Amino acid sequence: MEMIHVDTDIQLRDSFSQFEIDTERDIELTFSADAGEYEVFVRIKNCGKLRIRTFAYADAQVKYLFWNDNEHMFEIDETHEVLRNANVEVAHCEVNPYPVKRNTYMALREPGAYGHLVSSSLVASDKNYTQNVVNFAQRTLANIDNFAVVLKGGKLFIDAIGKIVKGASRSESHQKSRVMCFDDGQSSTVIPELLIDENDVQASHALTIGRIDREQLYYLQSRGLTQRQCTSLISSGYMYPITQFLSDEALQQELRAEMEAKLANL
Repeated sequence: MEMIHVDTDIQLRDSFSQFEIDTERDIELTFSADAGEYEVFVRIKNCGKLRIRTFAYADAQVKYLFWNDNEHMFEIDETHEVLRNANVEVAHCEVNPYPVKRNTYMALREPGAYGHLVSSSLVASDKNYTQNVVNFAQRTLANIDNFAVVLKGGKLFIDAIGKIVKGASRSESHQKSRVMCFDDGQSSTVIPELLIDENDVQASHALTIGRIDREQLYYLQSRGLTQRQCTSLISSGYMYPITQFLSDEALQQELRAEMEAKLANL
């Protein structure tokens, strides 16, 4: 794993790369990918404000997973540029109990570009996300998927924006958000926005914000589980999939073990 302490420009060359950010500074990272397939894991152990820029050139296929272990309030601003026939998937996992403000902008610049944003959050404080994916060219595809478990004291706000500009015909923009709320004393707001300025396109959004089913909870407790164990079990369905986002098996096992430990302490 490569350690990062200062502003860094990274040209992706290996099929799988791991980085760890550990600094008290505000830093900027730039990732560039030429044609090829790449997977990137970034563990954010400690950081001031973080600025991320990525560039996926023609025919690049890139997946990024940013795993936030910060032990203080954290702010991140990111932009992703996706060019002709490139695929970029960006996932964020937030399981720490500290506030986060994240602003994400993804531009599908040229025909055939595909962009996918994924967010998986365990919310016990303020989590504020703005996600903006813009289809600038014909035959581009955008997806946004959000999954969150909101606990007592948690405050979740997501503004998910899919925009198709005039001239970006035969493009698609889709988004899906699923939020589970366990306790009173929490707040969950998700705003799905579709801004469409072209006729020959497809666009959709699906949003579910729900509370734990009391009958399901009672059934699980009748089988001998404590309320804490029930909360952990139900949360796992929302949180575990992010641990499989990248294909490296050793990393998957490591992240699943970390997630299990987090959920066991709910």
